[in-house]
Amino acid sequence: MKNLYKKYGVLVLLVCLVIAVRSQPLSYKKLTGELQKLQVELVPDTRQAILDIELRDTLQPVIVIFGETNLPGAIQQVVNFLNERKISFVDSIRVLPDEQVGDKTWALVNLSVANLRAKPGDASELVSQVLLGTPLKILDYKNTWYRVQTPEYYIGYLDSGGLKTLTTKEMDNWKKADRWIFNRSAGFIYNTPDYLGEIVSDVVLGDLFEVEGIDNGWLKMRFPDGRTGFANQLECLQYNQWINLPVNANQILLTGRQMMGLPYLWGGTSTKGVDCSGFVKTTFYAQGVILARDASQQARYGEPVDFSKIENLQPGDLLFFGRSAQRITHVGIYIADGDFIHSSGRVHIGSIIPGNPKNDPGRNLVAVRRICNSIDKEGITSVKNHQWYNP
Repeated sequence: MKNLYKKYGVLVLLVCLVIAVRSQPLSYKKLTGELQKLQVELVPDTRQAILDIELRDTLQPVIVIFGETNLPGAIQQVVNFLNERKISFVDSIRVLPDEQVGDKTWALVNLSVANLRAKPGDASELVSQVLLGTPLKILDYKNTWYRVQTPEYYIGYLDSGGLKTLTTKEMDNWKKADRWIFNRSAGFIYNTPDYLGEIVSDVVLGDLFEVEGIDNGWLKMRFPDGRTGFANQLECLQYNQWINLPVNANQILLTGRQMMGLPYLWGGTSTKGVDCSGFVKTTFYAQGVILARDASQQARYGEPVDFSKIENLQPGDLLFFGRSAQRITHVGIYIADGDFIHSSGRVHIGSIIPGNPKNDPGRNLVAVRRICNSIDKEGITSVKNHQWYNP
């Protein structure tokens, strides 16, 4: 009789489990929806952080949560979310970086300009570019492609040939090194300290490199992978001089005008080609200021300006165009008298004044932000105060 009770007890338990599992789909669907909503709240912009978590229904009383994130704190939020609902679960979330990366969780860009792609593959969309010497955080590695995060926290994939991975200690040594930045639109690195040598590499505005010494007005520079060459000292600025440049609209506009005629390139953020937000980002970076990558992101930061009257606008203000302030599609830099400089087809000057020959009636001005008086506020960071660049 005792064995019979035991046998039937197990049977009753199995039936209860089956009923629980079969009644799960509705609650499971609701739970999935609530989790997705939580993820959007925690990471409203997936271009700057990874939080990709799903529930896996294993037809058991215990649910498996799987996926990946580079935000350890977000996992605790998800755990709290499930515990509050008394959900039994198994945690199978990858926290990036993990063992795939090892101890080399940092990198420096090793090319004059390296392409950042949406997915790991040369055929994938170009979403941005990063310049020589830019510090990167390594998040993941797969099949010769690294998933990286840039100093403005933009995330994309970079081929292993475009970077040099470093440990934290090696990164700290780089921060203390004698560094210089290339301060012309474009140029070259030579294998001898003159213009007659063989070209080692091209360089563009904003390229950053270590210097081992100076030979008769030529900097002996070193690439992150150990290659060396010579750059004309007159074309460069010492790092401390660069990061302490006064940020003013006149200099920003001068840099922008030096890029006149440069071709439009979707995803471009260098003097080889720029998209609209890449043009804005490059002009400010030349003055030691890091802006958000995309126009829709740039429009969130800085001081809002009332643009109902043109007299309210100042040189250096960012003008945003689109369907509405929530649907930004284009950005340019205000000059004066209704003129602004931007990249559309090529870098050129447009006008916000209707009827002006430079005006595009299809562009709708929806927001204006003032940047120069908002340095080191949210979304606008000076290089000298960015931890990735400095000891």
